Amino acid sequence: MAVLNMKASFQCDIQRVWEVVTSLDNYGWRSDLSKIEVIDERQFVEYTKEGYATKFSVTVKESCRRWEFDMENGNMKGHWTGIFIQNNGYTEVDFTEDVTAKKVFMKPFVKMYLKKQQVAYIQDLSKALGE
Repeated sequence: MAVLNMKASFQCDIQRVWEVVTSLDNYGWRSDLSKIEVIDERQFVEYTKEGYATKFSVTVKESCRRWEFDMENGNMKGHWTGIFIQNNGYTEVDFTEDVTAKKVFMKPFVKMYLKKQQVAYIQDLSKALGE
């Protein structure tokens, strides 16, 4: 199991940050995705540029406050929590991933992979918000 946390602050309204992060239709800002397939209001599948699918099941969605989901693909399963806080004209995000590798040989690399993914996600989000 690997747990990784990343925090960032954006000089942007919380509603805007929330809309960008939670939109399953406008995902073009994500450099790692080719498409998102919405199954229903609680489930969706993200496809990487290489076509690798990860299924997501939303467990908590409190507008402009908290978004959580379980995720799973052939290599891993886990849980993601996103917390959103408005503070003096800034929006602070606090993202935590708790992931378990399904394949023994991948376990030593999970934390490094998550860190790389989270850094890219925050960079993409910053660009999408015009920061």
